[in-house]
Amino acid sequence: MIKIDQIKLSIDEDESKINSLVAKKLRVKENDIKSIKILKKSIDARKKPDIYFVFSIIAELQKDMEAKVLDKAKKDNNINHYNPKNYEMPAIDSKNLPKNPPIIIGAGPAGLFCAYILSLNHLNPIVFERGKMVDDRTSDILKFWETGVLNTSSNVQFGEGGAGTFSDGKLNTLVNDKLGRNKFVLETFVKFGAPSNILYDYKPHIGTDILKQVVSNMRKEIISLGGEFHFETQVDELVIEDGKVKGVKANGKTYLSDSIVLAIGHSARDTFKMLYDTGIHMEAKDFAVGFRIEHPQEMISRTMYDAAFSKLPPAPYKLATNLSNQRGVYSFCMCPGGFVVNSSSEENHLVVNGMSYSKRDSKNANSAIVVSVGAREFDKSNPLAGIEYQRTIEHKAFTLCEGKIPQQLYGDFKAKKLSSSYGGFSSETKGNVAFGMLSDIFSQDIYQSFIDGMGMFGAKIKGFDRDDAILSGVESRTSSPVRINRNESFQANVAGLFPCGEGAGYAGGITSAAMDGIKVAEAVVSHISL
Repeated sequence: MIKIDQIKLSIDEDESKINSLVAKKLRVKENDIKSIKILKKSIDARKKPDIYFVFSIIAELQKDMEAKVLDKAKKDNNINHYNPKNYEMPAIDSKNLPKNPPIIIGAGPAGLFCAYILSLNHLNPIVFERGKMVDDRTSDILKFWETGVLNTSSNVQFGEGGAGTFSDGKLNTLVNDKLGRNKFVLETFVKFGAPSNILYDYKPHIGTDILKQVVSNMRKEIISLGGEFHFETQVDELVIEDGKVKGVKANGKTYLSDSIVLAIGHSARDTFKMLYDTGIHMEAKDFAVGFRIEHPQEMISRTMYDAAFSKLPPAPYKLATNLSNQRGVYSFCMCPGGFVVNSSSEENHLVVNGMSYSKRDSKNANSAIVVSVGAREFDKSNPLAGIEYQRTIEHKAFTLCEGKIPQQLYGDFKAKKLSSSYGGFSSETKGNVAFGMLSDIFSQDIYQSFIDGMGMFGAKIKGFDRDDAILSGVESRTSSPVRINRNESFQANVAGLFPCGEGAGYAGGITSAAMDGIKVAEAVVSHISL
């Protein structure tokens, strides 16, 4: 197999031309190519108005041709032998199966992929999830958005699929993937109902509507392989003997196991407290806070793609800067054609996030614009101090508008003035909204850092800092405020306890959390095999 990079098509050309372009690049006839497959597809809009789709292609040639073609092209860095990174499943001797199966706490992407790998190894994992199955969870979330009545165990943060299920379903990751775990994650999503284009799109996404079905199909497959799921079941105690985990207590019952995976997500604050009180080693970590910002999607797409915007999918963006005060300011979880959603999980506290459906067809683009926080905001010697800082600002956000999502136009935010109406466009939200003084939530230093960052972003994307851009607050759960320490065998200071995923501080997003779930499953298999 040969990998050919930098195959370009204008956005008006049909992909059927790829065959002839590959043949020309390899200097062979089209009928010398047995098959081609798209490995990556991206958009090159650096020289507007000339915009191209750029492909990496895998080509299979007729017998005995590959070596000759590669030899002729050895000076072309865009033509290389292709070595696929296929994930190698861990294996366990059937004679070593434990008396009590592994237990996984949490059914987000980390927990689900950990359970999937373990179930493929005939280990029949038991998954505990405090929230509900995804369909029932969806009903609770819709009710909350319509009425403001919150179910603290079944919401945007808690339930089957984790927090990522009600987001944009973005699947791009910066994790280095030498062993093919990322490829395996994407292939697994496709197996359970995701569109196949996520296998090659440069910035793949599924969308909430499709991701819900994928998650449900994964759960059904895990059960068919021997796994168990216990929904509406919160683990409230670990059973520990002689420095080793022996099981968990949940809903008044004890479940025994020598392997417990903590895939609890970044919002399981009561579970973090239980673990800390139990003596599990953890530490506070930096994260970022700020607001969701909305712009007309057409404005963003025109800026990115010029007049060709109508022929292309809604454009994303990614922005970041480091200020002289040592604060980082950056965009986070950008949702093209998305909605700002009320993502609260505690009574009298309010947090927002972004969400898109698979078509990304709302009128607005939204993203979190966040400022890094750490020792200047909370005592990092206390592992739970970051959580308390989050709670403080989330309570302020709740009280601003009596539980409705507080909003302020950016011009009024700078002037510290209450907004009274939208400007040139209106908000796309899930949940009730009202105007409030978001400018009063953070310290002056964070407030000014946000404004300084916005000014720099306005120089990069014309109109980004427009006065009628809509801010919604508060965005505070960009990543876990806690890291649960683990050693080289992925275990905590209690043997057999495996911190995992975003909540434990080892991932950031759906794909990296899923990949960490796979790594931990491998570690569990090794632990059981000893």
